[in-house]
Amino acid sequence: MRESAGTENQDKNLPTNEEAERFLAEHPDIESVDFLIPDINGVMRGKWGPTEALAKANYPGINMPLSIFGLDIWGREVESTGIHIETGDTDGYCRAIPGRINVAPWSPRPSAQVLMSMYTETGEPCEYDPRNVLQKLMDRFAEKGLRPVTAFELEFYLVDPNVFQRSGRMGKDLGPGPEQQQMYSLSELRGQSELFAEIRAAAIAQGLPIDTIIKEAAPGQFEVNLKHRDDAMAAADDTVLLRRLITESAHKHGLRATFMAKPFLEWPGNGMHVHASILDKDGTNIFAGEAGDLRLQHAAAGLLQTLKDTLLLYIPGFNGYRRLQPGSYAPTRIAWGRNNRSVVVRVPASDDKARRLEHRMSGADANPYFVLAGVLGGMLEGLENGKLPPPPVEGNAYNVPLPQLSDDMDDAIEDFERSDFIRRLFGPELRRIFAEIKREELKAFDNEITPLERSTYL
Repeated sequence: MRESAGTENQDKNLPTNEEAERFLAEHPDIESVDFLIPDINGVMRGKWGPTEALAKANYPGINMPLSIFGLDIWGREVESTGIHIETGDTDGYCRAIPGRINVAPWSPRPSAQVLMSMYTETGEPCEYDPRNVLQKLMDRFAEKGLRPVTAFELEFYLVDPNVFQRSGRMGKDLGPGPEQQQMYSLSELRGQSELFAEIRAAAIAQGLPIDTIIKEAAPGQFEVNLKHRDDAMAAADDTVLLRRLITESAHKHGLRATFMAKPFLEWPGNGMHVHASILDKDGTNIFAGEAGDLRLQHAAAGLLQTLKDTLLLYIPGFNGYRRLQPGSYAPTRIAWGRNNRSVVVRVPASDDKARRLEHRMSGADANPYFVLAGVLGGMLEGLENGKLPPPPVEGNAYNVPLPQLSDDMDDAIEDFERSDFIRRLFGPELRRIFAEIKREELKAFDNEITPLERSTYL
């Protein structure tokens, strides 16, 4: 007999078993389930299971080792984290997130997926789970009677997987060629109309609030925007699921969707921009009006002040630092501005009630939970400190004499590791673990001899 939804140990914030039962009643043809848990890099890990396993996905949960959060970008154990065999490699319970049991339309056989969060054996939220870092920050906003409104913009390239893997090129039939960027081209969207129709249909089936799809600044590059949500956790959940949806849908069409931050040196990188405003207890945008513009400046100042501390969250991989090039629309200086796409923190053109900040730092391969924690944590820091930022930059921010961001991953790790802001946001243990993982990844790249070196010095 299935355990009752009223089990006394069940967390009141978890979905009841009835949610799984209702889903299976509505989709009786489902044959299997993907149990998904985003790791510390935002990479989806998990298990395949039979449909009957959904009965325990809510409570007690699906067993997975806590050490899943001690893996590097290649899925390898980083021993210096101290959370692998040293602990006995203990299990936690991955539990379903309410409303995140959905169909997987791209699967060749009827299947479902469920997004999950990690709990310890004693039922506490796992401190290593990036989702729980963001939840703690949302609790701080709630204590102040505030509610963030956020939206993600996600850029990616479509490439021929065989050509891209072999030569680093896009593929001859993808993109109009170097002389034709075709930015914002509707004809380029029509060239992938079947794929984008499937992406939109799958998003509707999964309850993901897709807004616009546009052709971006490079051949074969596109952007999908999500609608604004007044639930920051749901916005981050939407984003990790959207990346999976786009990846799987492209694979079905024989393509690879790459969110790699800088897949081509000659073309713009892939960014993940975040739009954010904040509502008060009455549902009013605190950035509206004359007093609101002052609060917006305080929030912008907080983002600039914490930018070096949080850079590793926005650019967590070695490749991402190649994206920080002058003139590339990826910011290189600690600057803000109004209606200016060359800065880190932009105030988009909007009416007064929709006034917000756009954070333009993150690569598309970053962990959305960490990105939102950094952005919203920085904004809250600024609101609490009440300091003004430097004057907004007008025109080309790449040429202004303002502090420059390091394009060295080692610098970003050091700034992250010694940051008191990160210690308060993450806790000292997760700060240490993330830094250890990133240092091991950097070491792997430093220890690699490139083909160019061999061809030059052989």
